[in-house]
Amino acid sequence: MHKPTLRALVFFTLLLSCKTEKKELYVWKTLEVTVTAYNSVPAQTQGNPIITAWGDSLKPGMRSIAVSRNLIALGLKHNTPVRIEGFDSIFLVKDKMNRRWQDRIDIYMGIDVARAKNWGKKKLYIQYGVLKDTVILDKDIK
Repeated sequence: MHKPTLRALVFFTLLLSCKTEKKELYVWKTLEVTVTAYNSVPAQTQGNPIITAWGDSLKPGMRSIAVSRNLIALGLKHNTPVRIEGFDSIFLVKDKMNRRWQDRIDIYMGIDVARAKNWGKKKLYIQYGVLKDTVILDKDIK
């Protein structure tokens, strides 16, 4: 039987500690919103249909959403990761909706207008990530 060398022990200890020290970067908050869908077609947008209100370029297949402006104040800012009930993947906030909407997100569905219409309008729960160092904890406020 071989004796493990000090170098091997240090390597495996570091490897294991890296895996166990991996920490979540976000505090995940839950919110119920109305969920609709939109497309990058001229009839549904202002100006260039592939450029978002934050200046990002949209491409079919992207996992992105637009948010009503009241949700921005709650932490759903540009590039915020969002989990949507019923989906396995994470979406990123890339666009803002018209000011007339409240408590609403729009899932980007490329140029597939039929798919967006078929989606319709649903009330769903979302979870959105707020970076831990931007969260003020009650115990920190005195």
